[in-house]
Amino acid sequence: MLVTGIRKLADEPIEIRRAIGTIICGFPSPAQDYDDEKRNVVENLSRSLIRDPVSTFVMDAYGDSMTPSILSGDLLIVDRGAEPQDGGLVVAVVDGEFTAKRLIVRHGRPVLRSENSAYSDIEVPELSDFTVWGSITWILHRTR
Repeated sequence: MLVTGIRKLADEPIEIRRAIGTIICGFPSPAQDYDDEKRNVVENLSRSLIRDPVSTFVMDAYGDSMTPSILSGDLLIVDRGAEPQDGGLVVAVVDGEFTAKRLIVRHGRPVLRSENSAYSDIEVPELSDFTVWGSITWILHRTR
């Protein structure tokens, strides 16, 4: 799974209407209504999805090594300031190449694990140029 297109969140606000209430994933409520007040999407997303806007980037995912967790075409929200966790999803740089993988620490050494069983683990050699670039905090994908 390669990650491409590193970018900061948009500076230009986009306004949309927001539905009042929460969505129940069951029987729909006929009483659901809409809030006519315009909302700033970037501001709302920032509050919900982003811990620190200065250290957060959006990246495009490409490939199938992380299927089903990350799909090709997904947008990844990556926080460079968040501490990488053993078992967490990260964007790593191995010998100059960006990749999205699950970080596993085995005997004190990093292992980058794919979710797709067709791909082998990447056991990072001790002399490799390796860094965890950031932690993947959210994965956004289209449903159709």
